[in-house]
Amino acid sequence: MATLFNKEPVEAEFEEIAADQNAAFGLGPGDEPLREEGETASAASVETANVETERALALTDVIAPRTKPGEALIRFAYRLGVPGHALAAPFRRPAPVRILATVQSPVAGDRAAGIALRAGHFLVHGVKQPIHSVEFDAAARLSPGLERTVHSFSWLDDLAASAPREDCIAVAERITSLWLDANPSPAKGPPWDVEHTGLRLLAWLVHAPLVLAGQDGALKPRLLTAIEETANWLDRKTVRHGAGLGQVAGWAAVTAAGLLLPEGRPRRLYGEAALIKSLGELVAEDGGVLARCPLAQMEAIRILTHLIACYEAVEVDAPDAIWVMRELLVPPLLALRHEDGALGSWQGQMAISADRVASLIASTGIRTRPLNEPQHWGYQRLRGGKTTVQFDAGPPPRARHTRVGCASTLAFELSDGPSRLIVNCGGAAIAGGLVPARIGQGLRATAAHSTLVLDDANSTAVLLHGKLGRGAETVEVERRVVKRASGNGNAEAIRVEASHDGYAARFGLTHSRILTLRSDGTELGGEDILLPVSRKGKRGKIGFAIRFHLGRGVDARITQDTRGASLLTPDGKLWQFRLRGEAARESEIKLSLEDSLWVDGEGRPHATEQLVIEGLTSRGGGQFSWLLKKMG
Repeated sequence: MATLFNKEPVEAEFEEIAADQNAAFGLGPGDEPLREEGETASAASVETANVETERALALTDVIAPRTKPGEALIRFAYRLGVPGHALAAPFRRPAPVRILATVQSPVAGDRAAGIALRAGHFLVHGVKQPIHSVEFDAAARLSPGLERTVHSFSWLDDLAASAPREDCIAVAERITSLWLDANPSPAKGPPWDVEHTGLRLLAWLVHAPLVLAGQDGALKPRLLTAIEETANWLDRKTVRHGAGLGQVAGWAAVTAAGLLLPEGRPRRLYGEAALIKSLGELVAEDGGVLARCPLAQMEAIRILTHLIACYEAVEVDAPDAIWVMRELLVPPLLALRHEDGALGSWQGQMAISADRVASLIASTGIRTRPLNEPQHWGYQRLRGGKTTVQFDAGPPPRARHTRVGCASTLAFELSDGPSRLIVNCGGAAIAGGLVPARIGQGLRATAAHSTLVLDDANSTAVLLHGKLGRGAETVEVERRVVKRASGNGNAEAIRVEASHDGYAARFGLTHSRILTLRSDGTELGGEDILLPVSRKGKRGKIGFAIRFHLGRGVDARITQDTRGASLLTPDGKLWQFRLRGEAARESEIKLSLEDSLWVDGEGRPHATEQLVIEGLTSRGGGQFSWLLKKMG
């Protein structure tokens, strides 16, 4: 990847000064234009890809930043530790700390959470926590969601969305004072995680009128001192933080501080270059974050939107690379929206609500189409009529990018209009709130997703603290348009075939799944195929289960022949599920209905059901076909 910011010797910096960086590049030759929803490639077009587990974006391949020679030298000097005021205004005393402009960010928070704050509670993932009972210090043991909300000050967005500013100032001052009392200076622990710290500094700068313009005369100097100390701390610590959203948050905050604090130009130049590099290490070439996590995708968009608002507040042009990156981030997120506007449940996240997603997209002002055929994001999107299918046809994220990793390879979700028919459980990332912490690990397992499971084993090892181990490393994907016979002649259908090697080392089998959705959305055909890794397959049999977790409110009834089921959605749509081929004839294979759960957009778990095809299959391989058909 081309480097925009590094730690090379002085000679490299002067080479950078002499280099011509004024050329701008468009999208690379391998990039494809986005298609309309439901639009597909021609029938002759077949895309076969061996999806790599990591492919970071080189931002200079998208657009090269315009840099003046003197700016590179200033950035180098600041990185060496020369104070910003000495570079910005030599031979003058440092200017007192103050906020230079009022930021008008279009990002809106959760109004319900803001109202709860004004009533004296944090509202996080459906759980209310009285403000007076929260411990703000580093030693406190808070649930992950509450910990992030408290220490990142993301609650300021919510508070600002709940009422006019003058009605929110007292609450903002109260919580800020409590936090500063518990954390008087930079230290260790959750409050000083780089991601939390970067988000907190950005929130302080964006919402300065809430926390600095009140009646508490003692708070303003304390907070201004904390802002300066935090910015200095991030200058030193962010560069040592691993690639990912935390580093992006840290550099965005450094850049915002350079924009909004006096004599900040050297810091801004320093932060901009590092931010552009860190964004390239966060995002794959198709715009999806390498964590493959929808909430991380949203957080990256939110950070860049806040930062662009900071540029606008001081009337400085943001680098083109930041605008381009935000535009790249939106289409992959749209690909994970169902017909109800909410997101699918992927990589431990709940089904994030339609209002929350729509509000974030509206704040960017970007109007674009979903990314239907990703190269590295991994989530294939199939759409016919009012039916939408999301298919995880990518390998799990690498350890350094994983947030709450799940073994979900080749799982899918299906919605018909506003109703969700097939889902994944979701919610592992918010375990500890309304979702019991004891089941958080189980919600990350392959069995918590709508896919095939061999011998009750995960396709990728699920480790502690959200990490993933060995398992699916390579996923091969093919997508094309096919003709299928129907009662009215031939009908077009979208066919996606994907396979992974997550079970190859343990059981000598690869799992391949083929999904074929008719263009009118009335049929989804599926095949799950187990193939031996070597020509000489192992002897004996092995247990398998193919799970279809049903959406909330779906009424399922197994048919009398136990080879199918009727599925009635809450809005009265009837679907039939049938086993086909060998699976329908094999007596050792049975279809049953079992308990499940699904976590909604507010973090509440709901008791649901799941269809399970299970039995024994030969270690030499097997093929199991099924069909979901809309009736009437």
